[in-house]
Amino acid sequence: MELLFLGTGAGVPAKLRNVTSIALKLLEERGAVWLFDCGEATQHQILHTSLKPRRIEKIFITHLHGDHIYGLPGLLGSRSFQGGETKLTVYGPKGIKEFIEVSLSISRTHLQYPLDVVEIEEGVIFQDEGFSVEAMGLDHALPTFGYRVIEKDKPGVLQVDQLREWGVQPGPLYKKLKCGETVRLEDGREVDGKDFLGPSIPGRVVTILGDTRFCSNAVELSKDADVLVHEATFNRDQEEMAREYYHSTTKQAGETALLAGARRLFLTHISSRYAKESWEELEKEARDIFPESYMARDFMEYVIPLKK
Repeated sequence: MELLFLGTGAGVPAKLRNVTSIALKLLEERGAVWLFDCGEATQHQILHTSLKPRRIEKIFITHLHGDHIYGLPGLLGSRSFQGGETKLTVYGPKGIKEFIEVSLSISRTHLQYPLDVVEIEEGVIFQDEGFSVEAMGLDHALPTFGYRVIEKDKPGVLQVDQLREWGVQPGPLYKKLKCGETVRLEDGREVDGKDFLGPSIPGRVVTILGDTRFCSNAVELSKDADVLVHEATFNRDQEEMAREYYHSTTKQAGETALLAGARRLFLTHISSRYAKESWEELEKEARDIFPESYMARDFMEYVIPLKK
């Protein structure tokens, strides 16, 4: 479970920061990649990574401002041209379906894979045996969502030494026992897998917010998150400007992480007004509030550790 920042800038592309897109790599968990937002030139950014467009299973759009969606039609088309055949689902606010359909229709782009576009409302928008995704509205100039990705708890480690003491040798039975099933041995004994599993492994939580002012829903979505990705378009001295333009400051991002009890904060959506020389100071402004704050940069990767 790994975050890959493809674009970390705000508004318009800059030399050192492309516009917003974040990949959540779930290659071990489900052999797939989930993308959050898809600003202009996202597919160009992907070319500089090992990420394969055909691996992208879901795309979550936070809102319909251009710096978050202008790369979407091109990426959808390229995924098809490059041999992608598996279903892709796009989630986003009302209007995302029309944007995609008109873009593909006018350009006569024909996809070779099934595309499902889901216009979402608040609540659980996806759930299966491994993950669930919750969405809540934020405070921005357009309808905007934040996403909370919840990995479900995993079974504990199989206690192999205890099984060997019982005379159960490694083999196909281990897989069933690992799933908590009861198996019958050749001598007639029954072994309940649940009796040989260690404590369950808690699932991880990743919160990725769209553009927003400081608001209670941002805190709620981020509660106890292992990782919070929060916009920090302005520095701490520009709180009035941030409010006027429906954005957040470095300080407000830190306050959200602190109130939510998050474990790590990544600052993104950085305005191009801040040159590279000022990035360290922006990071420090958040760290003064929340010590585990880090400035995201294009192509930065972070492996989200398992909980102990």
